[in-house]
Amino acid sequence: MTQQKHLHVSTDLAPEENWTKSSYSSQDNQNCVETAKLVDVIGVRDSKAKQGPALAFTSGAWTSFIGLVNSGEADFGIAEH
Repeated sequence: MTQQKHLHVSTDLAPEENWTKSSYSSQDNQNCVETAKLVDVIGVRDSKAKQGPALAFTSGAWTSFIGLVNSGEADFGIAEH
């Protein structure tokens, strides 16, 4: 089965007030991620590009992703600072 992936303009996906900056985002606003919880998807965007694209994940896919990150099983090759 093939799944299609779509990029959405973040403000089309969710109103501005629905977006929340991650508590793990850097203080200098260089590495910031925002999420928006909607009825059937979780939106993810770069907070520096509020009018730019956002990814939309199903709740199940987002929960699986967060679980992998929290368990340390997901290795993105990103150095901790």
